[in-house]
Amino acid sequence: MAMEITQFLLAAQSPDANIRTQAEASLRQFQEQNLPLFLLSLSVELANNEKPLESRRLAGIVLKNSLDAKDSVRKEHLVQQWMAIEISMKAQIKDLLLRTLGSSASEARHTSAQVIAKVASIEIPRKQWPELIGSLLKNMTQQENPAALKQATLETLGYVCEEISHQDLVQDEVNSVLTAVVQGMNLAEHSREVRLAATKALYNALDFAQTNFENDMERNFIMKVVCETAISKEADIRQAAFECLVSIASTYYDVLEPYMQTLFQLTSNAVKGDEESVALQAIEFWSSICDEEIELQEYGTVEGGDSGSTHSRFIEKALPYLVPLLLDTLLKQEEDQDQDDSIWNISMAGGTCLGLVARTVGDSVVKLVMPFVEGNILKPDWHCREAATYAFGSILEGPSIETLGPLVSNGLDLLLNAMRDENNHVKDTTAWALSRIFEFLHCPASGFSVVSPENLQRIVTVLLESINDAPNVSEKVCGAIYYLAQGYEDAGANSSHLTQYIPTIISELLKTAERTDGSDSKIRTSAYETLNEVVRSSNIVETSQIILELLKSILQKLGQTLELQIFSSDDREKQGDLQASLCAVIQVIIQKLSSTDETKPSILQAADPIMFLFLRVFACRRSTVHEEAMLAIGALAHASGPEFEKYMPELYKYLEMGLQNFEEYEVCGITVGVIGDICRALEDKVLPYCDGIMNHLVRNLQSAELHRSVKPPIFACFGDIALAIGEQFSKYIEPTVAMMRSAAEVCAQMDNSDEELMDYGNQLKRSIFEAYSGILQGFKDSKPELMLPHAGHLFQFIEVVFREKYRDESVTKAAVAVMGDLADALGPNTKILFKDNAFCVQFLGECLQSDDETLKETANWTQVMIARVVS
Repeated sequence: MAMEITQFLLAAQSPDANIRTQAEASLRQFQEQNLPLFLLSLSVELANNEKPLESRRLAGIVLKNSLDAKDSVRKEHLVQQWMAIEISMKAQIKDLLLRTLGSSASEARHTSAQVIAKVASIEIPRKQWPELIGSLLKNMTQQENPAALKQATLETLGYVCEEISHQDLVQDEVNSVLTAVVQGMNLAEHSREVRLAATKALYNALDFAQTNFENDMERNFIMKVVCETAISKEADIRQAAFECLVSIASTYYDVLEPYMQTLFQLTSNAVKGDEESVALQAIEFWSSICDEEIELQEYGTVEGGDSGSTHSRFIEKALPYLVPLLLDTLLKQEEDQDQDDSIWNISMAGGTCLGLVARTVGDSVVKLVMPFVEGNILKPDWHCREAATYAFGSILEGPSIETLGPLVSNGLDLLLNAMRDENNHVKDTTAWALSRIFEFLHCPASGFSVVSPENLQRIVTVLLESINDAPNVSEKVCGAIYYLAQGYEDAGANSSHLTQYIPTIISELLKTAERTDGSDSKIRTSAYETLNEVVRSSNIVETSQIILELLKSILQKLGQTLELQIFSSDDREKQGDLQASLCAVIQVIIQKLSSTDETKPSILQAADPIMFLFLRVFACRRSTVHEEAMLAIGALAHASGPEFEKYMPELYKYLEMGLQNFEEYEVCGITVGVIGDICRALEDKVLPYCDGIMNHLVRNLQSAELHRSVKPPIFACFGDIALAIGEQFSKYIEPTVAMMRSAAEVCAQMDNSDEELMDYGNQLKRSIFEAYSGILQGFKDSKPELMLPHAGHLFQFIEVVFREKYRDESVTKAAVAVMGDLADALGPNTKILFKDNAFCVQFLGECLQSDDETLKETANWTQVMIARVVS
């Protein structure tokens, strides 16, 4: 088989489908029968300069895919497979990969660099392949080695640094890597390819350079080389150097002070006169500085920095020079930039950066920007009018209402007129600027709004006229209506101002949703999202009849989608997207109408036709539809209460399907949440379905295939079920608590340096506490003693969470609440536990001093419960 692998690899790329299928099957068979030999054969193929480039290319791709996958479960499986191969065989494969770095074919070198990094990502954290870095560095230090080998070696070092964590290398190795990389950037010594690879490698190695950046001499040297590289002859090398500077700005903000003069000069020159790819990175440098300073202002620390991070106010100091530089970029628009959201050019980057500058320095930016706005807003050249509008819209978040209020009030009329401009770009940007005005400066609930009963009619008239404009303008107008409506949410009597316009707004949005001239149904999505916000924000007393009429219309539309003729997968996708949008509108209407006792009966009367349609929608088997329909069903269950029981026999099979849908795990997660809603609505009437539901939930927790994000909601769902069925939950208690205990152990061992993992850990902890709370409350009146054997473990878990250095506030609330539930449900039986655990007093003391009122209330209640037990 190994002899024939070249033929199989070539045949697998044949234009003839039969030959291709046979070859793929043969390769798969070889892989399954003898994986070590299969991987070795691929490495031999990749390393052999005599072999055809096509077979080597595919050999490299298959090798890489045998070591890594996007899906975490599959990836773990591949890692275990590699680890199981005997050491001598792995050594041969690794040796061949390293040899391929010297290949005459650039594609083979490139692929080999990627595969080496994938092997390194498995082995280096496990303290295997310790000689890798040394072997790579030897390629760099031997003068006689060809440039191609050095280029491939630097590329490999970059990929390796990208794949592993900075804790995986000792400082000596880091120093050697940085030395090799920085020397590789040296202009005099190396070819363009080597310098480009070195600069890209430095970008990936910067995370490792913490210690080096703390040392003045080493930092100065690295910065000098990067700044010199940023003025290289070759544009791609300059771009890579600026990418390094962007990364340095966010990783080493604290030590940038001495270099800022030089960096301003470099970035300024690049923005003014370099190629766009380089200029974009130069603007990105300042956006990164803004991000760091915004974070310092909000949290007093920057990521990676300690709490003593200094706020150097670079943006404030550079303001008089930086703002004019950014304003100039706004005049460099492209003719079709408003037609395509994926376009990213210098004018958009400049406007985005200007917005970040406004958030960083607030009021100080306004006096620098307004002369530009006033000087350009009425010029005959559309570039000037659009740039002025973009500049104005960009600075609306950050400066104070006191500063912006008068300017916006004076300029609003001008902007409304500009919605009739002859140029599409100007209208597009004006609609965007209006949406930002309504987002940030229209909040009647807080007592300030640039929208008044006097100008509201003009605003609505202009927006509803412009919603029929070109698709890109229409979409932005939907955004403006969205924020206009949102301003009236929670606005009390003020929400009445919008009431008279709501029927016309709804009718125009429904018309817009049916437009066929926009691309990818983006207009439709925007129109329906805006419609939802209009319903949410409306004054329920005054609009209940209008909303009921809308419900009838939406149900009719949903019924029509079920009759659509489907000829292609594209048709099916369009049908699914439309159904999802309509189900989302129904959900919002259900929530709105069930929010008051006066309007709730109207939703209960419509419940039968709504459920009838939802059950038909489920039969369409599209995940996006299932998500939205499930959420709407949750809202209907909440509104219907025990009456919802009549829908369960028919609905249950779809709940089961949702719980088994591991592939579209979002559907599974939403189904779990909806089961919680149903339990709260039905209480003990859910009992006939509990065996089936609990079986699925326990199986889902045990599954390695189900995405981990679904697991926390499952624990919370246990609590909902226990609360609903009370003492009947006793038969599930053993497996449930066993799962909660093992999940608590996982939480205790979790690596909190990984932000994503930390978020997941917080969700898991919170949901375990919520589950215990639900079970304790469920058993409280009949069988509280069932939870006594588990009280000690729960206490330990609360203490573990209490001792955590960085504790999430939602986790704190759930932990304090469950302490109260423990005392409340188990009473005097917990006296010894509370007396023996001094941390409880500390924990409650900390919570009682919090600024968060709900946390204080919970802690007060818990304190009363514990006092009852202890005294």
